[in-house]
Amino acid sequence: MSPPSGSGIGSAGAPRVAALSVRGFTKTYAGGFTAVEQLDLEIPDGAFFGLLGPNGAGKTTLIGAVSNLVRPTAGRIEVFGHDHESREARRLIGLAEQDINLDRFMNVDEVLIYHAGYFGMGRRDARRRANELMDVFDLSAKAKVRPPALSGGMRRRLLFARALMHHPRLLILDEPTAGVDVELRSELWEYTRRLHQVGTTVLLTTHYLEEAEALCEEIALIRGGQIIARDTADGLRAQYDAPDIAGVYLRAMAEAGASERDLAAEVAA
Repeated sequence: MSPPSGSGIGSAGAPRVAALSVRGFTKTYAGGFTAVEQLDLEIPDGAFFGLLGPNGAGKTTLIGAVSNLVRPTAGRIEVFGHDHESREARRLIGLAEQDINLDRFMNVDEVLIYHAGYFGMGRRDARRRANELMDVFDLSAKAKVRPPALSGGMRRRLLFARALMHHPRLLILDEPTAGVDVELRSELWEYTRRLHQVGTTVLLTTHYLEEAEALCEEIALIRGGQIIARDTADGLRAQYDAPDIAGVYLRAMAEAGASERDLAAEVAA
């Protein structure tokens, strides 16, 4: 896979603002449950950033808020200096979710073209972009096939392609390789590396700790809706005197109150 043209780099010489700025983000759901409280996070333009944490830590809530799928209770979120609810911010974000939420009644090419319409792309440009991405992700032979007839790996490829249709500058990947085989996982990560190299900012959540260590320039650990540690992989290993990110994760989460039994189950998964 090679990145298509226009993968998401900003204008040459333009002032570099943070790709993502989160200040005082709080989300309390109906019934009084607070998933995230007063969370601050800033991700530089052009970063490859990993967000690790157990189920229920607040990762999905944060991503949902950044993507304008979850309404914050309090706080401010900006994407490249734009309020996250603005049209400008939405156009700058590409989201590949963990859940495979593809329209079962559309063909592969229709999924891509229809998605492009949300971002104001004309049909001719959308068709050209869809053909480009189907070629990149080896989906061209499946252009007239509906998602339920695709393999799990092909559906995951289609999610990636859909997220990239409108040339996002911030690509959010929420457990993007969950359940895929080793070969496809390697292909997707190599492609994501190349996107990053041409200027796309990447925010990744994953349960594969070795992937975060290999891919991410910086990693944050989240638990209970709060960032409990943040540094490069080398910095985290030194801070927690651990041989790898799995060891860092175990020690950091234990210090934050996680039980050894729960941690062992998470790492084994």
